[in-house]
Amino acid sequence: MHNIKTNFDKFYQIITQQLKDFIISDGNFKFYPRKPKMNDCEILALALCSEAMSIDSENYFWGKVKSNSSDFPNLIDRSNYNRRRRNLIAYFNSLTTLVSDELNKDEDIFIVDSMPLPVCNIARAGRSQVLRENYDSSPDKGYSAITKTYFYGYKLHLITSIKGVYKSIDITKASVHDIHYLSDVKQSSLNNCTLLGDKGYLSSDCQIDLFHTAKIKLETPMRKNQSEFIKYPYVFSKSRKRIETQFSQLTDQFLIKRNYAKSFLGLCTRIWGKITALTILQLMNHTNDKQLNHIKYALL
Repeated sequence: MHNIKTNFDKFYQIITQQLKDFIISDGNFKFYPRKPKMNDCEILALALCSEAMSIDSENYFWGKVKSNSSDFPNLIDRSNYNRRRRNLIAYFNSLTTLVSDELNKDEDIFIVDSMPLPVCNIARAGRSQVLRENYDSSPDKGYSAITKTYFYGYKLHLITSIKGVYKSIDITKASVHDIHYLSDVKQSSLNNCTLLGDKGYLSSDCQIDLFHTAKIKLETPMRKNQSEFIKYPYVFSKSRKRIETQFSQLTDQFLIKRNYAKSFLGLCTRIWGKITALTILQLMNHTNDKQLNHIKYALL
């Protein structure tokens, strides 16, 4: 599990298999006037390897890789690696979508929820300059109903299947209410299914709109003071716990709430890397007949 080269080879094999239609030649997704020392598939594999091994410090990870120079004879400069990794963010998306479509085949029940992504301590929000290169993508203050505290950063909106496999993702400012994400759901590939949400998504207008535009049946618990109150089915409440467990895995194993990015593109690349690594670990478990979400054992 701790051998970087062994894990790198596992990810590289899956990447080349899943993205074979995107590869032009020599493991690259586009033409380079001068052939790079490391191809694009190797860049993706190295990035996913660090995320799957819970190494969030690039300096530490790069030191470990360089100490085993014989395993990576074509290793490039770290700044070049970071630049190319950011340029390949679209292929993280493509890879995750291909794998999740394979694992989510015939699924018709999905779960939606959000989690806070703080970028710094709330006390330093006023003087923090990270991720502020553009007003539209800059962080702001929001409220977390789970911890009942304010935070400074973004919200991660995630849709997974009932099995816990990725289906859709979005990042918004922290102040954006969960219900506004549902307007983006209509534009996604999600349709003809049931979507389970918490009380943050409670809106009769959104339920009607989703059903008429995409045939999505939104199921949320009702408030006790609502007229014609109906208790939320236990099977739905139990199923929704799957996405809460996934948020815990993203926080504990993939350290998703630790931010070292200085630009919004850098943050998105890191988030996509973590989501993609999680999805591929689920694929490894599926291939090896292990329990799908026992991701800590996937690389053993």
